[in-house]
Amino acid sequence: MAGLEPRVEYLESFRCPLGGLAAGRPRVLCPGPAVFVSAGSERVSVYAQGGRLLAAVYCFPAPVWQLELSAVPGLLYVLCARRGIYCLSPDPESRSMNQDDGSDQDSEDGEPPCAVISVDPDACLLPDAALCTFTVVADKLVTLAQGPAHWKVQLFECPRPGEDARLRGQVGEVELSISSPLTGPLGEPTAPRFLPVLCCVSPAGPSALHSRAQGSGGFWLERALFGLLFGVDASLLESPVILCGLPDGQLCCVVLKTLVTSKLSPGDPKALVKILHHLEEPVVFIGAVKTESLVQDVEDTHPDCLVALGHDGQVLTIKAGWDEAGTLVPELREYRLPGPVLCAACGGGGRVYHSTTSELCVVDLAQEGVPSGDLGDPPSLLCPAGLGVCSVVTLSVLSEVPEGDVRLLALSTRGRLMTCRLQLSSEVPGPTRAAAASTGQKIKDLLSGIGTVSERLSSLRKAVDQRNKALTCLNEAMNVSCILLSGREGPRPISCTLTTAWSRPQLQDVLTATCQLENSSGLRLDRGWALCVRVLTSASASDADVASAATTYTIPVDRLGPGDRREVTLPLGPGEDGVLHLPLTVSCALHYSLREVVGGARAPSESSTDSLDEFRPDILPEQDGICLPLCEHTVDVLWCLRFPGLAPAHTQAPGLLGPLCDPVDTFLGSLLGPRSEPTGPASLRAKFLPPSVATIKVSAELLRAALGDRHSGTPLDCATLQWLLAGNAALDVVRARQLSSVQGVAPDGADVHLTVREVAMTDLGAAGPLQTVEIQVESSSPASLCSAHHAVIGRLQRMVVEQAARIPGPPDLRVQCLQQTHSSHETLLREVQTLRDRLCTEDEASLHATAQRLLQVHRQLRSPSLLLV
Repeated sequence: MAGLEPRVEYLESFRCPLGGLAAGRPRVLCPGPAVFVSAGSERVSVYAQGGRLLAAVYCFPAPVWQLELSAVPGLLYVLCARRGIYCLSPDPESRSMNQDDGSDQDSEDGEPPCAVISVDPDACLLPDAALCTFTVVADKLVTLAQGPAHWKVQLFECPRPGEDARLRGQVGEVELSISSPLTGPLGEPTAPRFLPVLCCVSPAGPSALHSRAQGSGGFWLERALFGLLFGVDASLLESPVILCGLPDGQLCCVVLKTLVTSKLSPGDPKALVKILHHLEEPVVFIGAVKTESLVQDVEDTHPDCLVALGHDGQVLTIKAGWDEAGTLVPELREYRLPGPVLCAACGGGGRVYHSTTSELCVVDLAQEGVPSGDLGDPPSLLCPAGLGVCSVVTLSVLSEVPEGDVRLLALSTRGRLMTCRLQLSSEVPGPTRAAAASTGQKIKDLLSGIGTVSERLSSLRKAVDQRNKALTCLNEAMNVSCILLSGREGPRPISCTLTTAWSRPQLQDVLTATCQLENSSGLRLDRGWALCVRVLTSASASDADVASAATTYTIPVDRLGPGDRREVTLPLGPGEDGVLHLPLTVSCALHYSLREVVGGARAPSESSTDSLDEFRPDILPEQDGICLPLCEHTVDVLWCLRFPGLAPAHTQAPGLLGPLCDPVDTFLGSLLGPRSEPTGPASLRAKFLPPSVATIKVSAELLRAALGDRHSGTPLDCATLQWLLAGNAALDVVRARQLSSVQGVAPDGADVHLTVREVAMTDLGAAGPLQTVEIQVESSSPASLCSAHHAVIGRLQRMVVEQAARIPGPPDLRVQCLQQTHSSHETLLREVQTLRDRLCTEDEASLHATAQRLLQVHRQLRSPSLLLV
């Protein structure tokens, strides 16, 4: 619709709840210079247009549902929720200077000072908690009450001027059939979500009733259409008709004069009610417009079209028309508007103003281009013109002039009272025959573009979904990073433990590591997370020029929820040379791949590259992930010891059995018989060389502090052995048997004997004997002895570093004894250096004696008299 240029002027602001006013309850009446406004609360405000200020505020005992002003004698009728109808004579000018205690409260709420009048309970004209709506017709009051199973229309006589403000009595009533119950589970009436609509329709023409001005809730209708809709009796009696629009969609009517006589001469109640139509959605507005063009000599400007609007946009129009036989018949047509419809008002020229949740619109039902929309056909879609005004909850037409100026009075959802001036063109362009002929081509053009738009919309929606998923994953990754990097004490919410075991795939002993990832947090590890295990092999002393080799295993973590565990078993050795190089460093970390998570979201399709240029391939950093360390372990010979003596009979656990024998040695042993002695380097060393022994003494107090409550109730020597063998596959057997001494086999086949016992050192403590724990490592292989000795010392060094800040200080020691022990060790170290130099210069005759002495000195150094405190 061309020529719509609204000018909005805000008059006053009223308080509204959070979220705005709800449609259906607020009301605006403008019978003259005073505007009556109800925002759905307990107050009715009177706004004076001349002074542009609030003249008075009436306070009622309950929220106001409806306002109506009678023409004679100018009384204001107010319906309060669950209370009834109140009647008062508004006179703002005489009361504008009489403020009571409520005026100060209004000033604090932001409204200007005005008279705040509390309505007296005696002003209640009709107390009835079931009333939902009403209308005033001359000296009659028509109400619609909510019953337990039916709506009830009741007719009362209003008090005459000078009489007591009480109804003179009920004249008649009739029940309306409904399709849904109106009571709750306890039988009490439930408040309807949508209030019914009640209005009065009168026939146009000279009559006694028509000579008086109607109230604010009625309108006139052309006599021909009036007779077609309501029958010959209503036309002959010139009786007003009450139209009822119910929340279930029924549109029905009751002839007022037949309702008056129904009490005097009772008959069939169903004969009094006529159902005109069913909109199948709540009726929110009933009105009438003039759609036919006026002839110059004809002054009949009364509406010729009845209009009813549903909440979801259903539109019903009823006009008088001619059928094929030339008989005057009612024409019912259905249309569809974009909903939901909050409120509506009828204007001149066939215009219907209505408000949706987005803006105020107008549709012209008098245009020649309005589709036919015959009853029974699918409703035709009307295209209203937007007025560019925010959504309003109640609406009223103030004035219209023939030149096209229209003034609307509205109350917005934010509680702002405003006037809208519209400049309507005198000639509203309608579709011509040429335009109608080209409509098909336009539709084809639109349909041809729908495919492209739909494809682009689908691509954009997919890209947005991918980005939302990526953002969700990144948020979870940030939460996991925060809990792992927080540095708080205690067990970590996401932890990784490591254990080793021996296995024999394909007749070969293989050392394996089992990493158990446990999620004790409330977060979830989904796509993009991986467990990275890095195995670093240190080069042996003989291969000093060879760099250490590192192998990294990456295992995807798929859907590790709270409380879930995941185990991964990896080979540690031996390597390709058949040798297990110890110690090994095993590091476990969680890795989050940004490229995997963000990569799909940053690669939009070709159709959406123009609008998503910000996602470029170079947004990812060089390191395309986040690495969160979990744990690091040094796998030494203590992790790899096997204990055949602890294995039960017929066991098949490689971690407890001895190493696999060489097939050649097995074959030769079978040929020599069972009494033959074993051969090989390990057997020869065990037979001809005495075993090597290394001893370490540790303060018992230091060990108890380090072990803490983990080994409570266990002897200290047994607990120390369990601590040394932590990570070994035989730990459970050692713990169950409470062992303090074990005989194991090293990876090279040599025997290793570990013994832990408590001893007292009498010559070192100044205050008496010191309780110590002696850890003894014994082996016939010097290499295995060195490896085990080094592993024990490494554990003790780490323990001392951890307990350095917790132990107050060392015990009182005899300094002289410590100095003597230290001096003797320095002497032995100097002797070792001298003997090693002699090995390079002496002849073969004296070489054996030098080697024997060097071995004796090394044995003395491995069993010092020093104490680790």
